[in-house]
Amino acid sequence: MPDPPRKAFSLLELLAVATILGVIAALIVARGAPVANSAQQALHDHNKVLINAAVEQYHRDKGYWPSADLGELRSDPGYFSDGFPSNPIAPSVPYTLNVKTHLVETP
Repeated sequence: MPDPPRKAFSLLELLAVATILGVIAALIVARGAPVANSAQQALHDHNKVLINAAVEQYHRDKGYWPSADLGELRSDPGYFSDGFPSNPIAPSVPYTLNVKTHLVETP
């Protein structure tokens, strides 16, 4: 006599599907991490270019360079109307100005 038709999946079949989905998810996450890091680095570099341009403009406007902590640019909405850019790589590490080269850097 033939076996009656099954109405559900076996536990082994469900475990196999879960394992395959887990492997696929791990591959997707592993590939996405470097993209996020490179995007943060690109935004960081872009922010430095914007701040350097604002430093140059400040020097042309005022005749002297802003302080090393860039406080003048942070407080003047004329330079960054949407707010001073934050460091996307390390938000607790602010951008500063090298007083010798007059270029923005992060310590």
